[in-house]
Amino acid sequence: MRGRWARSRERYAVAAAAPRPYRGFTSSWTTVGGVPLHARAGPADRPGPRLVLVHGLAVSHRYLMPTAVLLADRHPVAAPDLPGFGLSGEPGRVLDTRALADALGGWLEATGGGPAVLLGNSYGCQVIVDLVARRPAVATAVVLAGPTVDPSAAGALRQVLRWLRDAAREDPTQAPVLLRDVRDAGVRRVVGTLRHSVRDRIEQKLPAVTVPGLVVRGGIEPIVPVRWAAQAAQLLPHGELAELPGVPHNSVYAGSAALAGTVEGFLARVLTPPGTGTG
Repeated sequence: MRGRWARSRERYAVAAAAPRPYRGFTSSWTTVGGVPLHARAGPADRPGPRLVLVHGLAVSHRYLMPTAVLLADRHPVAAPDLPGFGLSGEPGRVLDTRALADALGGWLEATGGGPAVLLGNSYGCQVIVDLVARRPAVATAVVLAGPTVDPSAAGALRQVLRWLRDAAREDPTQAPVLLRDVRDAGVRRVVGTLRHSVRDRIEQKLPAVTVPGLVVRGGIEPIVPVRWAAQAAQLLPHGELAELPGVPHNSVYAGSAALAGTVEGFLARVLTPPGTGTG
């Protein structure tokens, strides 16, 4: 129990650190479309492919950081805040999925480094899929952790009810992190983005994502049922499915070690040239 509490405290510490440096991560701002976008980035001198982590609809880079820190042992890692979220600037309106995807694409282009592995959680998966379906050259692979929205529950009320069921299964230290994120975004933006989320048809875009893709489902989450996770993986032309036992929807926080290990295994399979080994 003591070890579990210590791990939870460390997750909270790394999530709440920005904008001060912590565990090798620092903050920077890049202007895209007239809006300063904040990002947390780890050391750039890692040997593995670049990873960019994308947050969900009511949150920010913060809850992604436990996974980001683990992946940064081998990879250059960055976690941007989309416009209007976290420490990024205000775009003046609630952006829909396409506009958020374009902002992410603009940030990727502005920060350089070539194509990246894009890892999203929840609504972040929808943003990634929209971008890569239209601009495949931005990504070498995608990881969709808890991709929303299940087409059989594509309504705001049904999504909220699933979120409420999931909340009791998440790490309790995540609650103050999420409350801070909602305060930063504002209720209007959270509600408006939820509406855009349930209108977005990710299932129609997944077949256009031609890079290797991994769908990850938390084993105890109610938001992404087994059936939908399997369907999403099958819709990807080069898709795989993984489940993390005992992990809730926000695997990037509560299941960071399991998720990071699964991602590393996936990347070793799909990005390592035959005969070279994984190093």
